[in-house]
Amino acid sequence: MFTSFFYLLRAKGLKVSMNEWMSLTEALDKGLHGASFTGFYYLCRAVLVKSEADFDKFDHAFLEFFKDMQFSDELPQELLDWLNNPQEKPGDAFDMERAMQNEWLSQEEIQKMFLERLEEQKEEHNGGSYWVGTGGVSVFGNSGFSPRGIRVGGKGGQRRAFQVAGERKFRDFRHDNTLDTRQFQMAFRQLRQFSTRTDEAKTEFDIDGTIRETCDNAGNLKVVYDKPRKNTVKVMLLMDSGGSMDYYSRMCSALFQAVSKSNHFKDLQVFYFHNCIYAKVYKDPRMYPNSLINTDWILHNISSEYKVIIVGDAQMEPSELLNGSYYSYGARDETPGIEWLQRFKEKYPHIIWLNPSERPTWSKWWSKTYDIIAQDFDMYKLTIEDLDRALKKLMVNR
Repeated sequence: MFTSFFYLLRAKGLKVSMNEWMSLTEALDKGLHGASFTGFYYLCRAVLVKSEADFDKFDHAFLEFFKDMQFSDELPQELLDWLNNPQEKPGDAFDMERAMQNEWLSQEEIQKMFLERLEEQKEEHNGGSYWVGTGGVSVFGNSGFSPRGIRVGGKGGQRRAFQVAGERKFRDFRHDNTLDTRQFQMAFRQLRQFSTRTDEAKTEFDIDGTIRETCDNAGNLKVVYDKPRKNTVKVMLLMDSGGSMDYYSRMCSALFQAVSKSNHFKDLQVFYFHNCIYAKVYKDPRMYPNSLINTDWILHNISSEYKVIIVGDAQMEPSELLNGSYYSYGARDETPGIEWLQRFKEKYPHIIWLNPSERPTWSKWWSKTYDIIAQDFDMYKLTIEDLDRALKKLMVNR
C-alpha cells in the first residue's frame, strides 16, 4: 500500500524503517486515522517522523505525493467560489468606527453568528458588515477590515482572523516558524547566565570543567565540581491580550506556560494590557475590571533590576498610541500610550519587545503604530533565531 510513498519519503532524507511502515499499516487497519485525509496526514507524521526537525521534509514529500488529491470541505463549494472569485470587487473604503464595533464580540459569539449566516446566505455579498463576503467590515469572509473574525477563502492578509474556515495546513516547525512551549523553555534557559554562584561548598557537577580537566590530564577522568548556582533573575512579562492578538493566542499561551513553569527566575511578574500599556494594566488575561492595577504602582514598586519582556503585535488605531483620552476595557486614560511605553523604557534598562506579527503592509493605520514602537524598542519576531537574539539582548544594558 502506497509503496511509492514509502520510497519517496526515503528519497527525501527521512529514515523510515520497515517496522515503522508496518506499524502505519496496522494503525490504518484499526481506523486510527478517523477516516479523514487530515487524520491520515497526522497519523503518518506521528508514526513515521522521528524528530520535529524533519517535519518540513515530511510535508514536502506528503504534498508532492498527494498533490492531486481532491478535498471535500465542510463549507458549501458555491460559497467558496464566491469568496475566491467575487464578481463585484469591493473598494478600499475603510470605516474605522464600524470596524472597531466588532472588536467586542467574543469568539463564541462570532462562531455562532457564522453558523447562522451559513444557513441564511443564498447569494454573493461584498463590502458589507453582515454577510459572509469580501472587503467591508464583516467578521466573516476575506480581504476585509474587521479587527478580528473568521477568514473564509481568499488569502491571509491582515492576519487578524482567530480562525480560518476550510483551511488545512501541512507544514510545521522550521527555524523561521513560530515556537511551541518546549522551544520557548529551551530558549529561556539562556537567562541562567544571570544566576550567580553561592558561597556554599562545591557540590554541583561541572560538565565543562570535567571535560577540560580530563583532556588536560591525558584522557584520564578528572571529575570537577563547582559551587551551585542561585537564581537571581527577575522577569516582568507584559502581554497584549484581546482584539488582534486573538490570532496569536495559542503561541502566547505557549510562551506564558514556558515562562511561568521555568525554574530559572527568582521572581516573575505578569501583567496584561490591550493594544498598549496605559494608566492601568491587568492581572488577568481576560482583563476583568476587578483585576485592574495601577501602572504607576508597578513603576514605583517593581525595581529596575527586572528584565522586562513586552509581547504584542504593536498594531492599533494611531490615536490610541499618540493621543490621550483613550477608553480600554473599563479604564480611561488621558495620557498617550507612547508616553507610558517611554516611562517603562526609562525605568528598566533591560527591556525587549517580542512581536508575533510581521510588519503590516495592508493598512497605514496599524503599520504606523508598528513603525513608531519598533523605532523606540528593540523588537524581535517570535521565531527560534530571533528569540535567541532577543534574550541575548536582554542580558546586556542598552
